[in-house]
Amino acid sequence: MALNSSLSTASATFRALRQCETPARSVARRLGPPARQLSTSAPRNNEPTETTVEQERRPRWSYTPERMKGPGFSINIVKDPRRTIWHNNEDPAKLDVMYNRLLGSKGHRMLPDETKWLAVTHKSFDQGRRGFNTRLAYFGRLIISFEATRHIMVSPNAAQETPSPDPFGRVPFQHPSLENVDKLVSKQPRTTVSKDKLSKLAMDIGLPEVIRWKPKMPEDLETSGIKVVLNTAIFAIVGAISLQHGAEVAQQVVREKILRRVGA
Repeated sequence: MALNSSLSTASATFRALRQCETPARSVARRLGPPARQLSTSAPRNNEPTETTVEQERRPRWSYTPERMKGPGFSINIVKDPRRTIWHNNEDPAKLDVMYNRLLGSKGHRMLPDETKWLAVTHKSFDQGRRGFNTRLAYFGRLIISFEATRHIMVSPNAAQETPSPDPFGRVPFQHPSLENVDKLVSKQPRTTVSKDKLSKLAMDIGLPEVIRWKPKMPEDLETSGIKVVLNTAIFAIVGAISLQHGAEVAQQVVREKILRRVGA
C-alpha cells in the first residue's frame, strides 16, 4: 500500500511539471532566439588611445587625473569672484632655483621631479587632487624639532644666576649626564626654529614664488596663512630628503642649511 502511494505521488508530480514546461516552451518560440548579452567590461584592446599616450607623456604633477575631475561645476557659492583667480608656478627651472638656494649648488638633484613638486604643494591647491605635502611635513617637523633640541643641548651653557641657598640646607641632585638636559629650561626648540624665523628663511630662498596653494583671500596673504604654508613646505622638503637619502643626510641639511640661517 505504501509503494502504490509513492508511485501515485511521483506520477502526479511528473504530470504537473510537464504542464508547466509546455507554456514556457511556447513563450520561448514566440520570442525567438536569445538576444546577445551586453558586457560591461572594457574591450580587450591592448592598443593605447591617443588620450592615454598624451597623459603618459606628461609628468604627473602637471595635470589633474581625468577620473578625479568633477562634473564641471562647483556647489560652492563664491561671494567675490575675484578671489577665485590665483596663479601658481608651473616652471620647473624656477623651482630648481629655489632648491639650489636652500640646499646649495645642485640641490635640485637631491629629489626626483615628482617629489620636488609634491613637497611644495599645499592641500588647498587643486582640491588636493594632485597630492599634497601634509604627511611629508609631519615627518620633517619631527626631524627639525629633534635637531633643534640636540643643538640646544650641545651648545655652551649661557651664564646663569647663582641659585639662592636653600633655607633647609637641601642640595639638588647633580650628574654630568643631566647638565645638558637642564639647558632646555631656558631655551626651547620652538623658539630656536619659530614660525617667523622659518618664514623669513622661506622668503629669502624665494619659496613664495614657487609654492602651490590657493589662498582664501588673495588680497591678504597674511590673513590667509602664508606663514603656515611656508613652514609646511620647509618641513616637507626635509621629510622628503630623509625618505630619499636617509636620516643622516636630512639631519645634516637641517644643521647646515636651516639652523645656521635662522640664527641658532
